[in-house]
Amino acid sequence: MIPITTVKFGPEEEREVLEVLRSGSIAQGPKVAQLEDEFARMHDAKHAIAVNNGTTALVASLQALGLGPGDEVITSPFTFVATLNAILETGATATFADIRLDDFNVDPESVAAAVGPRTKVLLPVHLYGQMADMEPISAIAEQNGLRILEDAAQSHGATYNGRYAGSYGIGSFSLYATKNLTTGEGGLITTDDDAIADTLRVMRNQGMRARYVYEMAGHNYRLTDLQAALGIPQLARYASIVAARKRNAARLIEGLAGVPGIVTPQELPGRSHVWHQFTVRVTEEAAVSRDEFVAKLGEAGVGAGVYYPRLLWDYDAYRDHPNVIKRDAPVAEQVASQVVSLPVHNSLSDEDLDTIVETVAAVAGGHR
Repeated sequence: MIPITTVKFGPEEEREVLEVLRSGSIAQGPKVAQLEDEFARMHDAKHAIAVNNGTTALVASLQALGLGPGDEVITSPFTFVATLNAILETGATATFADIRLDDFNVDPESVAAAVGPRTKVLLPVHLYGQMADMEPISAIAEQNGLRILEDAAQSHGATYNGRYAGSYGIGSFSLYATKNLTTGEGGLITTDDDAIADTLRVMRNQGMRARYVYEMAGHNYRLTDLQAALGIPQLARYASIVAARKRNAARLIEGLAGVPGIVTPQELPGRSHVWHQFTVRVTEEAAVSRDEFVAKLGEAGVGAGVYYPRLLWDYDAYRDHPNVIKRDAPVAEQVASQVVSLPVHNSLSDEDLDTIVETVAAVAGGHR
């Protein structure tokens, strides 16, 4: 089986972890500080604040912005549920913008139409490794006095017109096991705002700046040095990780060109895609349905995943939720019924890529 994702650590990670174990200091410490410093430099950010997971990164960022009941956040309905859960945890209301077919991210025109008197934050999601169309989104925020929180959980190091993910407001990143950069669990928040950074650092430490001196009602949002030790070596080789993913994506795009019913993703002009996922659309021209397509790929030994099969509001937990405001999103609905992610990770061999292309073409053409 060619897995859709794989996690591999090497001797560098082993040495870093062993160093932490031998130090006897395994909670938040010097390794976390090193991870923060290096991640901030990689994103041209003044600050990076490490927390215990990517959902926490979103929640803490919204809390630092003072979001609460009565406030509204505009985001994408086509994303992982953590985006919505973070909004609801603050007591705020989530409303939605439709997405675009070319990048799977929020459509700025739909964002503008969703802005209302209670809107406080725009929360674009940089899905699959490519940033949303941030210049018009930033203009909407400026025109309406809104803050921006970028859900960059899948887009470490991605750029838009030379600017890194997280540079248009607060950036929220995940270090979950399947991400391009992983510590198993973990998250990072980037910001150039000194006050926001200070609030986040105090908040994550139970509201303490100094021991037993409480400045706010805080939380234990800390990352451990053991986790940070896994991430530090990956930062050093991250450029090569992304370069391999880009090569693999290019091979897949070339190989799948012209396959009936398969629409391949694209890296849009001015953007640098980091290819966390390689997500195709399976249209009516394919010989099989989307779900049959996934099943047959699995039978043939090619891993595939559907990220995401429904829009956020299309679950019992949210369908009648008073703080979830459904809006028309025909493009998002279409995309949710069509998307399939194929392996693109940096451990793929040339033989693996050939197998993926041949299998997809055969299944979509009805030959398996």
